[in-house]
Amino acid sequence: MMDLRRLALAVVTVAVTVVGEFGCCFGNVVTFDVKHKFAGKGKNLSALRAHDIRRHGRLLSTVNVDLPLGGNGHPSETGLYFAKIGLGNPSKDHYVQVDTGSDILWVNCAECDKCPAKSDLGIELTLYNPKSSSTSSLVYCDQDFCTSTYDGPLPGCKPNLQCQYNVVYGDGSSTAGYFVKDTIQLQQVTGNLKTGSSNGTVIFGCGAKQSGELGSSSEALDGILGFGQANSSVISQLAAAGKVKRKFAHCLDNKDGGGIFTIGEVVSPKVNTTPMVPNHGDQKGTIVDSGTTLAYLPSTIYEPLMTKILSSQPALILHTVEDQFTCFRFGENVDDGFPVVKFHFKDSLILAVFPHEYLFQIREDAWCFGWQNSGMQSKDGKDMILLGDLVLSNKLVIYDIENQTIGWTEYNCSSSIKVKDKKSGTVYAVGAHDIGSASSMKFGGILTFLFILIALLHSSIA
Repeated sequence: MMDLRRLALAVVTVAVTVVGEFGCCFGNVVTFDVKHKFAGKGKNLSALRAHDIRRHGRLLSTVNVDLPLGGNGHPSETGLYFAKIGLGNPSKDHYVQVDTGSDILWVNCAECDKCPAKSDLGIELTLYNPKSSSTSSLVYCDQDFCTSTYDGPLPGCKPNLQCQYNVVYGDGSSTAGYFVKDTIQLQQVTGNLKTGSSNGTVIFGCGAKQSGELGSSSEALDGILGFGQANSSVISQLAAAGKVKRKFAHCLDNKDGGGIFTIGEVVSPKVNTTPMVPNHGDQKGTIVDSGTTLAYLPSTIYEPLMTKILSSQPALILHTVEDQFTCFRFGENVDDGFPVVKFHFKDSLILAVFPHEYLFQIREDAWCFGWQNSGMQSKDGKDMILLGDLVLSNKLVIYDIENQTIGWTEYNCSSSIKVKDKKSGTVYAVGAHDIGSASSMKFGGILTFLFILIALLHSSIA
């Protein structure tokens, strides 16, 4: 499977504008413990952007699920969010990237070739071993899951031949293996700010071979948990079994870290919505992707947008850092000195991105732009708008796959939201989580700040 084929959960039509302000056209709940992928390490900006480029080229009753979050989306500190889930019987913990831009769940498996044995993220990696789980079973190529995932029978399929998977990312990194069925353990919402363990059965990838950055210890996780629209995604499988609704929401807090991630029906706060576009074969539209850190715009939008933004500060001295980031010194309040960028979607839905969100601070008086030119990346994505954590942070984003809508609102992601239990009709509060290490995250941020500061000073001398 090529991740480019189903890159995003939501592709929507949009227009852009800059205002002085700048506007732009363009039963049941489960929770997860989530942490930012790059928390606690000295991650430079090139590595964050390289990660983004790689992506562009990857028993429950009907319940609400709470997925506790950690980390933050600040480019100079962290890069992605990841969660802790349980797999197998007895259940063992696995840390997986939470990704709205891909479909399947896959984890590294025992006897894997070139799977990482350790991670620099401050987590303990665990290889999944189907032989050690009493509830695991293999998935074969003639079974419905396999034929539906590949849109028909696989050539050469024979009885007892395992259903294989292969995901290739834009930079050539890949994961390959076979599908298994086993128990997944999630946190079911049981009351106000309360959860309890609950199990379901899902089919997921058992990684037998990794290549590229997926095998790197510096960014290693146990796997990826996709929240895409395909029937192969965990949320679609659980929904087909009547266990959850095909609805989920996240609120990524890059102020205090962590945030909220829940599967189920959010009843408060209310949000305005815009239609999703189920098929983006023309490679146009807007992708909303929690697995991407920065924000990518086509050249036809990026260039006039930057011109308009910079016109508000004509005396600004710009420096190019790492050959790709536009940075500068500014000692005042950026929200007073730069315009708000607004993305206008169908049905009058607006996504406002404030200067303190699209600019990230690398020290007290030094800032860089989070906007990137997608036209400089690849032919396939040059006409796409791709919105990552940089602009999704500090907003409650609600995905309704059942009704093909997506919506959002500005929100305090360190607070709580309310979800409705499908069976009883009871409304429960789901709160924010931060399972990251504050001290390690700050240390990683300091290393990055120093790296960029040196680059800025070098640019100044030059």
